[in-house]
Amino acid sequence: MRKFGLLLCGWLLGAWGAHAAIDPELLKPLASDDSAVRIDAIAALAQASPEEALPVLKALAEDALAVAGGRMLRVEDGRVFDAASNSELRPPPAGLETIGINNRVRRELSAALAALRLFSAERPVRWQAAQEVTLSADAKMLPLLDKALAAESDPEIRNRLQLAQAQASLGSSDAAVRHAAVRTLGESSDPRVRQLLIPFTEKRGEVWVEADSAVRAAAGTSIRSIEQRLAWADHLGRAFSGLSLGSILLLAALGLAITYGVMGVINMAHGELLMVGAYSAWAMQSVFRAYLPGALDWYLLAAIPVGFLAAALVGVVMERLVIRHLYGRPLETLLATWGISLFLMQVARTLFGAQNVEVANPVWMAGGIEVLPNLMLPWNRIIIVAFSIAVLVAMWAILNLTRLGMFVRAVTQNRPMAGCVGVPTGRIDTLAFGLGAGIAGLGGVALSQIANVGPDMGQGYIVDSFMVVVLGGVGQLAGAVWAALGLGVFTKFLEGWTGAVVAKIVVLVFIIIFIQKRPQGLFALKGRFVEA
Repeated sequence: MRKFGLLLCGWLLGAWGAHAAIDPELLKPLASDDSAVRIDAIAALAQASPEEALPVLKALAEDALAVAGGRMLRVEDGRVFDAASNSELRPPPAGLETIGINNRVRRELSAALAALRLFSAERPVRWQAAQEVTLSADAKMLPLLDKALAAESDPEIRNRLQLAQAQASLGSSDAAVRHAAVRTLGESSDPRVRQLLIPFTEKRGEVWVEADSAVRAAAGTSIRSIEQRLAWADHLGRAFSGLSLGSILLLAALGLAITYGVMGVINMAHGELLMVGAYSAWAMQSVFRAYLPGALDWYLLAAIPVGFLAAALVGVVMERLVIRHLYGRPLETLLATWGISLFLMQVARTLFGAQNVEVANPVWMAGGIEVLPNLMLPWNRIIIVAFSIAVLVAMWAILNLTRLGMFVRAVTQNRPMAGCVGVPTGRIDTLAFGLGAGIAGLGGVALSQIANVGPDMGQGYIVDSFMVVVLGGVGQLAGAVWAALGLGVFTKFLEGWTGAVVAKIVVLVFIIIFIQKRPQGLFALKGRFVEA
């Protein structure tokens, strides 16, 4: 029995060795001086022995394939292996000559390596290879693609391989094969596939590039189908960009909605409260980089409470020292807060310098989600949208479920009556102003992840914030939400048609006309107001 086991093991090892070996005759053309011969050899090697060819072709791409005494050798970490049998040579042979390749061969080699990775046991490797092959497939790859397609069970990878197979079939001499390939490619949403099909509908002089009229017609239909999908992807991308811009406007305007709604204060320094929050994010990044480098990717979580508290403190100081003495005098309040904004910008220049500072995205905010080939949703903007929703929910809970929120709503609706029933209106003014300033600080923390952080960064958002508040309705949280999201989406669609400058003008004109027709905004504040 033991003898039988040894024989069985020997047979399995021999079978594996036979399977792992490559015919040396397939390797010799790789050392040829003729690029066309090398390219044909790469294709033949990949088709004959896909699994065994991968290390050889990888070595060729990395300039680690050599020849000595008529044998093809592979150099790896200073060790030398026979390229055909994969056995190590000890001692290494003398006179090794590295095989160099030109750009033409390197392009074909990259495509062949991508095709060989289609047989990997790891799904991410196969998926990446399928994406690469889709862009470079040609008729020489068809046998290899057929093998990979027959062995692949993952539906997403199979769809990619079918597109690559169709692309490789475009060069077929059979019109029926080209017709089927063109129709299959029409199911793609990749703009690069559209570029491949365009020549099938064009002429060179007086002669059609594609001789068969049925293939030309199918190519035109496929191009229109791809263009429709690309147009939908563009619309979705603009809608997401508008949603992202709207979430930023919402964070910038929420605090202003509270202060303007409760106290009627036109705070021209609100943009600088955003700046305070953004610099808080930079400060926390610097602290983590200096003292907690291993946890640097989590500095943003620490920046959220710091940004809120720093901006809230600045807001409370502003209200106590300046704004409290100017209630009922809107022009003086506007001028005073404008002066405070200039002061805060100068303080920022003195402390942090006039240049923008770098605030890096954490690793978990890098990259994005590829929805379509021409539509990528960045993680930093997705997280900012989610953060805006969380801040909005917290604001709703504070205003509707807490004693402070009840007092704020009472003061907003009727300040004198609220004071008559015991509401400490002065203290509520301070707390409301601090809360609104703190929310602006949170907006600055979010802005630091997508915009430049500098002393002047808040100036670009103050006008937009006031437009959101006025359009939504003074003191109305729901109005601020709808106004911010509506303005964001509307602006992005307009920018795609008219450009950024014209879009700004159109939005401003629209808001002026809207306020003329409906001064109370989208949502009128309910309740009876008594003038002080």
